[in-house]
Amino acid sequence: MATKYQGILFDLDGTLVDSLELILSSYRHTMSRHLGRERPDEEWLNTMGTPLRIQLQSFAETPEQAEAMFQTYIAHNEANHQHLIQPFPRMRETVTGLKQAGFKLAVVTSKIRDHALRELRSVGLEGIFDGLVSASDVERPKPDPQPVLLALQTIGVAAADALVVGDSLYDLLSARAAHVDSAAALWGPFDRFRLAPGKPEYWLEDVTELLPLLGVPG
Repeated sequence: MATKYQGILFDLDGTLVDSLELILSSYRHTMSRHLGRERPDEEWLNTMGTPLRIQLQSFAETPEQAEAMFQTYIAHNEANHQHLIQPFPRMRETVTGLKQAGFKLAVVTSKIRDHALRELRSVGLEGIFDGLVSASDVERPKPDPQPVLLALQTIGVAAADALVVGDSLYDLLSARAAHVDSAAALWGPFDRFRLAPGKPEYWLEDVTELLPLLGVPG
């Protein structure tokens, strides 16, 4: 490998998997059912990258309502998962190429473990990664460094030898707090302006740009 990196840590939603329409559809349905109206998509986008229960707490009036909203969101998400989720173009080929080149790969997500595994299966990425850290595995989610540090421990790679690839500010801040370099995934829902406070080392317009960055033939 013609690169200083040995391990690559990927966010899931918006980075490995194009799940934005599924996420927004579930959000709109939940808001309509429990608040009697839809809220602007921008309000939900501002919370993306954190665990679902934390997201919903900012919209609910009581803990009981937040839990009811959680159940509604999950039910809608599961019912519509199959026809709304899709892979990003050339994602499987890129990730497989990194694996074959000898990189250790992990997923670091704020989704609960079962749902993260389901998404990976749905887009043909199951079985490629050496580790998975989900919201089910940590006490302090992104932007805290704990998820990134646990992923590094899982795949046996030092912080100085790893790169985090993510589409949200929380991904980049988590990487920075863990002293890990990061690459902003601009194929996700957020642009440079939204991600700039995370100070990523690299900006990637397309996932295939990872290969030359990491010294892997395309």
